[in-house]
Amino acid sequence: MPIKPIDLREIDKRAANVYEAIIIAARKARLLNNEIKQEFQTSLSNIITTPEDEFEEKENPDQLRLSLEIEKKPKPHLAALNQFLQGDVEFRYKKPLF
Repeated sequence: MPIKPIDLREIDKRAANVYEAIIIAARKARLLNNEIKQEFQTSLSNIITTPEDEFEEKENPDQLRLSLEIEKKPKPHLAALNQFLQGDVEFRYKKPLF
């Protein structure tokens, strides 16, 4: 996967400073990661396993396919940063700064 540089001036346009933008993107990434985990757990619970499979270290093709699908999804931190730069992430302050 090639590395894509991020223009810091774009980040400054969206937030008061770079550190604030990092916090916003990190919180959004955490939410996205939780959604992916929940989706994975739901899909994993739908896979039928026999009691013998639980104790053996035999590969289940359905589980393998599911893990590969999840692995191919964009990483949460990159998705969150891209959403932030596109203006899709809304944020507000809990209390006034000054």
